[in-house]
Amino acid sequence: MVIGVVKEIKNREFRVGLTPGAVSSFTRAGHRVLVERGAGLGAGFSDEEYVQAGAELTDGAAPVWAQAGMMVKVKEPIPSEYGYFRPGQILFTYLHLAADQPLTQALLDAQVKAVAYETIVGRDGSLPCLAPMSEIAGRMSIQEGAKYLEKTYGGRGVLLSGVPGVERGNVVILGGGTVGANACKMAVGLGANVTVLDVNLARLAYLDDIFPRQITTLFSTPDNIRRSIAQADLVVCAVLLPGRAAPKLIRREDLAVMKPGAVLVDVAVDQGGCAETTHPTTHDDPIFTVDGVVHYCVANIPGAVARTSTLALVNATLPYGLALAERGVEEACRADAGLLAGVNCYAGRCTCRGVAEALELPYTPPETLF
Repeated sequence: MVIGVVKEIKNREFRVGLTPGAVSSFTRAGHRVLVERGAGLGAGFSDEEYVQAGAELTDGAAPVWAQAGMMVKVKEPIPSEYGYFRPGQILFTYLHLAADQPLTQALLDAQVKAVAYETIVGRDGSLPCLAPMSEIAGRMSIQEGAKYLEKTYGGRGVLLSGVPGVERGNVVILGGGTVGANACKMAVGLGANVTVLDVNLARLAYLDDIFPRQITTLFSTPDNIRRSIAQADLVVCAVLLPGRAAPKLIRREDLAVMKPGAVLVDVAVDQGGCAETTHPTTHDDPIFTVDGVVHYCVANIPGAVARTSTLALVNATLPYGLALAERGVEEACRADAGLLAGVNCYAGRCTCRGVAEALELPYTPPETLF
């Protein structure tokens, strides 16, 4: 199969779909790999490294899209790329379709076989291709939130760690999954007061065990959320419903109880966000303020640490990519029900229940199509 890798063109997106090491794995398996010149530079990988791994370089993205049987990307295609879609072409990338009706429709119209990293399920029930970026986004949510708490950016001017004689900052994390746990790790490491809310009592018990006496855990209810954010200097929205739109946990009127200059980092922005006031921002223009609350809603947070993110992502996606290249979508999915869960669009049908429900589209179980 011909595998395609192009330069990511989303704002300030420096990650790349395959490392030179991963390209070598594909070429050793007998596949041809086309890489757009400069695709890996943002993550620290030179064109020469790709050539040494067996890739063929192309000038521009168009030749790659035109020849590749499978495109391996990082972020969802943007509108300027929709015209490259071809019937039967495999698109293997993050898609987050539940919050993106135009992209979903473009994939359906072009009859692309769209396999989303974020809905692939591991044998243990985990989300193996989402986990590494969730770990990074969770850790960076505190790093970025702490920065935008600085008065220079309109924040409260609070140092999360405090200093002797001055109280620590208060961090509230909505969701105790992978993003939330990694945000908690960073916030605890900085010395902040941390409160984590979740509806999963077993998960709260786990977090309470691994962060003894350093965090407060609360069952997530509207009242507990409202009371917690009223005391917060930094709020991290970290709730994920795989393949579905994020729940709106913070309403516009809730901002009135928050401290002026408090920061809200909505990591769930890819899926529509957990705050009613959320809308996607970019690394070039990352924040906006609503009712005195600074919102950080960058949709590709891990792109800022492109080398770490690329290496972590490819570690997770490579086995699935090799299976798709070797067997095709149909046979690979028949052999792996978890990979089947990653098929979001196929032959003009929406094959992810969460996406279909969010966008009010007809749902077709993927196993009925092949």
